[in-house]
Amino acid sequence: MERVEQIKGKLIVSCQALENEPLHSSFIMGRMARAAKEGGASGIRANTKADIVEIKKNVDLPVIGIVKKDYPDSKVYITPTMAEVDEAVDAGAEIIAVQATDDLRPNGKTLADFFTEVKKKYPKQFFMADCSTIDEARFADRLGFDFIGTTMVGYTQQSNNLKIADNDFEIIREILQSVKHPVIAEGNINTPEKARRVLDMGCYSVVVGSIITRPQLITRTFVDAIETKHI
Repeated sequence: MERVEQIKGKLIVSCQALENEPLHSSFIMGRMARAAKEGGASGIRANTKADIVEIKKNVDLPVIGIVKKDYPDSKVYITPTMAEVDEAVDAGAEIIAVQATDDLRPNGKTLADFFTEVKKKYPKQFFMADCSTIDEARFADRLGFDFIGTTMVGYTQQSNNLKIADNDFEIIREILQSVKHPVIAEGNINTPEKARRVLDMGCYSVVVGSIITRPQLITRTFVDAIETKHI
């Protein structure tokens, strides 16, 4: 618990690069995590067993671990089955995040059944629920997830019209009022001011990813601004 408390009120940097991205490499993600630590990050979010292991060689920071995998019979892809949970546990992730949306998991398994199984197998492991709606956050809270995350807001069919920063983070405010477990803000938090704001609102921690660790996307924002033609 002591290591997990290191992220309270602090910045977590998501160091991820998918197979189709130029920085896809466990070695690079390890160095990215080191750079994040040098900048003052207090935690890292990482994808795949290999990346988590490499990151832990480079930094002594608590890690939120995930394993993304697509299954043909499910829309759930963030740590969707016990196999991915096993990988994250083996890698030493202090917190394991799983997609906690309304969608059925592979083989038609519900979130409730899945969470019951993983807690039975790993009773001392901390788990974070990656949610996309207020109702999903409430349900995950009732199930007993240690942390409630806003990771999936705007990325699911049930949250298509939602944007995490709309109306001064209204969805985060409602989740904070609706759950008992700590809330970790994540998803399109792309300025220092937004990160500060969600912590001031009462979030336990804030995760920032692409705007720090995906240079191709950062570059695109500059190029788009330069190429925009003023009428």
